[in-house]
Amino acid sequence: MNDDFSWVAGSSEPPLIEHTIGRALELAAERWPDRPAVICPFQDVRWTWSEFAGRVEALAAGMLALGLQPGDRVGIWAPNCVEWTLTQFAAARVGLILVTINPAYRQYELEYTLNKVGVKALVAAERFKSSDYVGIVEACGPLPALKFLIKIGGAPRNGWLAFDDVAAGDDAMTACAAEIAAGLNAGEAINIQFTSGTTGSPKGATLSHRNILNNGFFVGLSQGLTEQDRLCIPVPLYHCFGMVMANLACVTHGAAMVFPAPVFDPVATLATIAAERCTALYGVPTMFIAVLGALEQGDYDVGSLRTGCMAGAPCPIEVMKQVIGRLHMPDVTIAYGMTETSPVSFQTSPADPLERKVATIGRVQPHLEVKIVDENDDVVPRGVAGEVCTRGYSVMLGYWDDPDKTAESLDAEGWMHTGDLGTIDAQGYGNIVGRIKDMVIRGGENLFPREIEDFLFTHPAIAEVQVVGVPDTRYGEELCAWIRLQAGASADEAGIRAWCEARIARHKIPRYIRFVDDFPMTVTGKIQKFLIRGTMVEELGLVSSPTA
Repeated sequence: MNDDFSWVAGSSEPPLIEHTIGRALELAAERWPDRPAVICPFQDVRWTWSEFAGRVEALAAGMLALGLQPGDRVGIWAPNCVEWTLTQFAAARVGLILVTINPAYRQYELEYTLNKVGVKALVAAERFKSSDYVGIVEACGPLPALKFLIKIGGAPRNGWLAFDDVAAGDDAMTACAAEIAAGLNAGEAINIQFTSGTTGSPKGATLSHRNILNNGFFVGLSQGLTEQDRLCIPVPLYHCFGMVMANLACVTHGAAMVFPAPVFDPVATLATIAAERCTALYGVPTMFIAVLGALEQGDYDVGSLRTGCMAGAPCPIEVMKQVIGRLHMPDVTIAYGMTETSPVSFQTSPADPLERKVATIGRVQPHLEVKIVDENDDVVPRGVAGEVCTRGYSVMLGYWDDPDKTAESLDAEGWMHTGDLGTIDAQGYGNIVGRIKDMVIRGGENLFPREIEDFLFTHPAIAEVQVVGVPDTRYGEELCAWIRLQAGASADEAGIRAWCEARIARHKIPRYIRFVDDFPMTVTGKIQKFLIRGTMVEELGLVSSPTA
């Protein structure tokens, strides 16, 4: 490859892991049997690798006893908890494909997800905060594939199995589970993550053992994780950041998984770091900003920290400097990627100089290639912006049951077209400068306006709607909806939001709502979203946050 062009390849060492997630857990239990594996203070749980592996084996046998078979889809819908992690590893052990469901989903999104991939068993929390998970499931329309409902905690309920009963195992199935585990292939699908991807409504990015186990390993390697580390995990498990970059990094390096709270709580995060002497911390930039704010309000000893990872959205340079200084994280890393690439393709190193740590996304990960291309798919010179394309072990198998959408993003040569605009400098460091399409990233969450437009269009008073992202100093971006009402219909902002509250996740509800009579269009009738965005920026006096 010519160093004058934006095409880089990662190291070929160490070699890729070619076994399954189940085998990785077996190895962890053999190597570090008495080291801490799972620490969850709010559930009063402390398991060693040996204990954790035993519980996973029992749950896997219990799942088989229900009649589940390799290749069946098992959904998990709950905030962070030990049951989530048990389900992740138990499903992987016997070849069940884990479908991760955002805990903030409402009925509209849940029905779509369960039916799109044919979920056969659903593990769900009973409730959390304002979400009555059981009630939402029971209110859903037809779910023809769904055969087993498994409830985490709470009182017995008709139609639901108790998680603890399933996790008690089945002696007759234990040997069967071991036999299945031994026969699995690392290239087989094991996880479906719903993402807006680069185009269209949510799609199920289908990932293999090989995809995500290796990515977790290399993300952990970049931080120097070992069995002596304790990783504080306030990021959501349903996302690759939690289940791959955290859980699978820990199982491959022997570090302890430490869960401070069901959902992100900066005070609980700091208290857990101090009490458990955590050495590493994960988060999106908004989480780190909140943790730094809470640090000012309380007396927390965070001196045990040294490393971690910040990802999910561009990081303000000043925030990164404060994380290194005030949180005592000199070895903190920045990572970049997307769900479809398992997720990380670029990451900084603790050895990088400060200016590289705070102002780039690092260099390409081992066993991956990245190129930057122009609109003609030609590789651009170093330093020139273009679309980021990734190829290698981490690229997804495809979007579940959606070959057309797969072909739109994944080309015949195996390159995943990310939709992000980036650059690669002379030393091979990457940077993200924008997005080709109008995906909105709000606090690390990828939101696609088309999905939200389709949802809002189901409101009986709405005739037409356009959704755009506008700058926000806290979240990076917020959603804005311009709505044209049906003739004779009436609605106000409060009414639209109240209608959304019961039907869609809160982070997808537009912060700004405007009622309009028409939209700016080209002469050919195409909506000019950049004019909508510009109008709102001017009207509200918005400014973009500084980004790395």
